[in-house]
Amino acid sequence: MTVSGIVKSSLIDFPGLVSCVLFVPGCNYDCFYCHNRALVDGPYEVLNPVYIREFLEKRAGLLDGVVISGGEPTLQPDLKQFAQTVKGLGYKLKLDTNGSRPEVVKELLKERLFDYYAVDYKAPGAEYPRICGAGARADKVLETVRLLLDSGADFEVRTTVYPQLREEELVTMARELPVVPRYVLNHYRKPEKYKSRDRLKVEAPPYTQAQIEALAETVKKYQPNVKL
Repeated sequence: MTVSGIVKSSLIDFPGLVSCVLFVPGCNYDCFYCHNRALVDGPYEVLNPVYIREFLEKRAGLLDGVVISGGEPTLQPDLKQFAQTVKGLGYKLKLDTNGSRPEVVKELLKERLFDYYAVDYKAPGAEYPRICGAGARADKVLETVRLLLDSGADFEVRTTVYPQLREEELVTMARELPVVPRYVLNHYRKPEKYKSRDRLKVEAPPYTQAQIEALAETVKKYQPNVKL
């Protein structure tokens, strides 16, 4: 599996566990507010697989978990094999995904390789191509969410509350989703790298903490397990 970045220790990326985060390049989405734009457009570094293996071997027993993030990890052809190797070292595994490839998630669920999943739900279904790029389909994401629900897996759904996301749109999203065990509203932060055409959008003032708390209260009518 191609790894382009690593956070060696994190207390916030895997709920309840101390983990490292591995970032893979490549994504089938093109969200204007993406915080890992270099992993989509390049240039990106490719870390030596031997270095990754040795790091994970040395940290086994010191770190609880490994988070595989991106980019979009389900595009990696050897994701399952890599996960099996990491699992064999005794780690718990978390997958961050945009949910666009339910067929891959279905296979991972069969193998019981990941202990936790985080799925991004980015926009109202009708707006997915506009926000995420041509070809992006909300129905694929919703299929992924339903697979996770039916499997009994531990997971959360996340939405970044970017400045252009209106309250009525967020309510639509909350209603489109089935009730999930954890629905996280993430604060928007201006990305360091973005396309010049998106400058006005990324520089728009973000929601305040108070505004997001108010949005969360509204969303609770449809997603009772909303978190900030």
